[in-house]
Amino acid sequence: MTDRSIGHRDKRKQILDAAIRVFADHGYHRARVGDIAEDAGVAHGLLYHYFASKDDVLRTIFVENWGELIARFRAVEAADEPAQEKLVGIAKILLRTWRNNPALVTVMVREVARSQELQAQVDDVGEAFAIIQRVIEEGQATGMFRRDVDARLASWLVYGGLEEVLTGWVLGQLPDGEEDVARAESTAIEVALRGLAV
Repeated sequence: MTDRSIGHRDKRKQILDAAIRVFADHGYHRARVGDIAEDAGVAHGLLYHYFASKDDVLRTIFVENWGELIARFRAVEAADEPAQEKLVGIAKILLRTWRNNPALVTVMVREVARSQELQAQVDDVGEAFAIIQRVIEEGQATGMFRRDVDARLASWLVYGGLEEVLTGWVLGQLPDGEEDVARAESTAIEVALRGLAV
């Protein structure tokens, strides 16, 4: 890559990181493009060089970060491990995202999930459920998980439970210290695996 393309990529990331902070602090609807530019330390007009609108910034945050999460889920799915360990891995990835980047999780839970503009991305969201469903079906095929459980519904219950824990942290309804996150992780895994276990 040339110095110019690296500079372009870094400036774009700087703007996206600032947008995540601003959206998390003020909420998407109250945030202004000028707030994002100020937080990023760039001229107001430069933001429009990279993004068409505030909506475009939010869509980009979702697409790029969700894509990264799905790539990590797929890596777990492809690993040479039992289905039980794969479910554990997926739960850890999702819940530890809060510790690594609470502002991003706040934006994804509070803003992206409720955005009318991003309803077109529903197929992208469905991929997370599909991966979990395939892992559950793999466990059923190997005799590790109960075959009388509907794998598709179970995937929604597993993912939905994990997302509700994240929502509890975002809304300040659940404690989110290091030990609390570890406890949430072990509890979610225990509940999911006990329900699926033969």
